[in-house]
Amino acid sequence: MWPEQVHILLTYNCNFECDHCFVYSGPEAAGTFTLSQLRALLDQARAIPSVERIYFEGGEAFLYYPLLIEGVREARERGFEVGLVTNSYWADCEENALLWLRPLAELGIADLSVSDDEFHLGTDSSATRAVAAAQKLGMTVDTIRIARPGVEATPTHGRGEPITGGPVMFRGRAVEKLTAGLPTRPWESLMECPYEELERPNRVHVDSYGHVHVCQGISIGNVWQTPLARLVAEYDPGTHPISGPLVRGGPARLAEEHGFLPDDGYVDECHLCYLTRRSLLDEFADQLAPRQVYGL
Repeated sequence: MWPEQVHILLTYNCNFECDHCFVYSGPEAAGTFTLSQLRALLDQARAIPSVERIYFEGGEAFLYYPLLIEGVREARERGFEVGLVTNSYWADCEENALLWLRPLAELGIADLSVSDDEFHLGTDSSATRAVAAAQKLGMTVDTIRIARPGVEATPTHGRGEPITGGPVMFRGRAVEKLTAGLPTRPWESLMECPYEELERPNRVHVDSYGHVHVCQGISIGNVWQTPLARLVAEYDPGTHPISGPLVRGGPARLAEEHGFLPDDGYVDECHLCYLTRRSLLDEFADQLAPRQVYGL
């Protein structure tokens, strides 16, 4: 069965407004879970035998620290492994970093992923302090470093070490902010989705509005209307108006099937896919949600 992971977008709110953000997070972004919503979603996830791990993401989940702590506790009580993703803004000194992380370490976090690149705090050493504090507490910690477009590198995760690498994927704000001047490829050549397994996703993202994303902004339903287990069981990528064309022939097929008229070239597959999807928001409002992921 699938998925193995449920990634909870605890909030779309963030203290940063990064150029590469998939979901247009920022200080003005709305959409944050309540505790009762978290409990309901965790219960729904528990009803799916394949789900082993819960991730808390954002936005920036640490902005709602009491809610995050309780969410982690509730997830651990239900038997899930738990991971967190953060920009580590809170690690202004190692003493404070230890203060923030100790309750999470005591709850048994399986993985802490810390953003460490110029899109976030740049040359600030908060990520270094967060990693040092996590290691001191015996936590498993990764760093995530996204390279500026045009910088070639490969892995996006490292175990407690900054990794130069990880390409920008041109979804969300990156399409608006980062595509200018970059080399492009013919749209007809963009015939696969290289980043997401849309037929049987290993993970889904769920936001406070209830949208279940197989890729940010591609929804297979709403957990506040239909239980997650049923959405997973009934998901048929072949008949989904967005996933179906992407599985059959990538973004090029998506554009062709829905009458999107592409320009000559696009930076990557995500670039064409995202712009095609944005053109279809009114036609497929339930499957392309929420609109704020598309900057609207």
